[in-house]
Amino acid sequence: MTFNTLGLSDTLLQAVKKTGYTSPTPIQERAIPEILAGRDVMAAAQTGTGKTAGFTLPLLQLISGRPNRTRNSFRALILTPTRELAAQIEDSIQTYGAQENLRYGVVFGGVNINPQKKTLNRGLDILVATPGRLLDLYQQKCIDFRDVEVLILDEADRMLDMGFIRDIKKIMALLPKKRQNLMFSATFSDDIRVLAKTICNKPVEIDVAPRNSTVEAISQKMYYVDKASKPSLLIEMMLASNDQTLVFSRTKHGANNLAKKLIKENIKAAAIHGNKSQAQRTKALHDFKQGGVQVLVATDIAARGIDIEQLARVINFDLPHVPEDYVHRIGRTGRAGATGLAISLVSGEEGKQLRDIERLIKFAVPRGDSEEYAFALANPAPASKSSEPSRRPANNQRPRRRQGAADGKPGNKGSANNKWKSSRSKAAA
Repeated sequence: MTFNTLGLSDTLLQAVKKTGYTSPTPIQERAIPEILAGRDVMAAAQTGTGKTAGFTLPLLQLISGRPNRTRNSFRALILTPTRELAAQIEDSIQTYGAQENLRYGVVFGGVNINPQKKTLNRGLDILVATPGRLLDLYQQKCIDFRDVEVLILDEADRMLDMGFIRDIKKIMALLPKKRQNLMFSATFSDDIRVLAKTICNKPVEIDVAPRNSTVEAISQKMYYVDKASKPSLLIEMMLASNDQTLVFSRTKHGANNLAKKLIKENIKAAAIHGNKSQAQRTKALHDFKQGGVQVLVATDIAARGIDIEQLARVINFDLPHVPEDYVHRIGRTGRAGATGLAISLVSGEEGKQLRDIERLIKFAVPRGDSEEYAFALANPAPASKSSEPSRRPANNQRPRRRQGAADGKPGNKGSANNKWKSSRSKAAA
């Protein structure tokens, strides 16, 4: 199937062609015709499956030809949980809507509200917003909801996780009752279904992401390592390969500390989390996308919406407490059919999280070759039905690393014969 068969206008097809895409992804193939038909849609799709274009393209067509110039109003509202995801959606609108003669704007917290007021004042066709800032603007009488024709909730599951349910209900009460509703979520959880009943009218259900599955193109593995040795192990991995890497930390403080340790070893790194200013978050993400930063250390919330093509590697420095977050995290690599590598560093106290993850994804995460980074691997390892405890070499020394060795990237199995020549002294570890 091609985009030509989905009912999109010539100008949108030209915009798609410029991006280099020729065939729609499953979520695009199924969602675009339903949205163009004016139906409410409830769609489940994992990250990296093209869902943003799946609602952006038909939305642009639905509202084209009738530009809005009414002050403080807009015809389509896209609600999203994070600033980064809002910016990503804005990029999609800009890319595909270049010839549509439509006005759009983005509002979120953490930045000066006055420029956002000016943007709204001229009237918009599409507004992308985080719930909190949207309500702030409404309270300051800068928002008029009366002209909203289409409502889109993106990453609905994450909005519930982040506690936005009260804000969403407040916004729903302000919207016109007659409107088209689109909900996109990673899964159809029970909570999502309850929310959908209050928003959607007989929605078409589209599920292209089997619940809690992981992408086949992603090579997954894990290393047992004591907690204190995790930074040293991560540093060795970064020194062994120039691959850009997204590293997940459980806490904001941990993300900051880890970025500092990497920088101390002359590894270009940056941290991104909720305590960073919007300017800092934007710069870190921009530098990472442009290749100026090798390692971006992020918390789960801040990483939501980070969309980086051809991201080679994701590392779970800490395992998530919520096993579903593991699926979201590793989905940042292996996007749009590309291959990727996901590595987890598992300490003794994280045995339960590992078992919960393996139960969720229905297979055991393979163990990495213990000879690769034997100096840091823990013994004993946390109990797991699928894995044996890792063992230190008898002399308790790090194996020496050969120049040019790979660290288990897709296509390289990283056999035990690949010894590592250390680039740092034992004391530095």
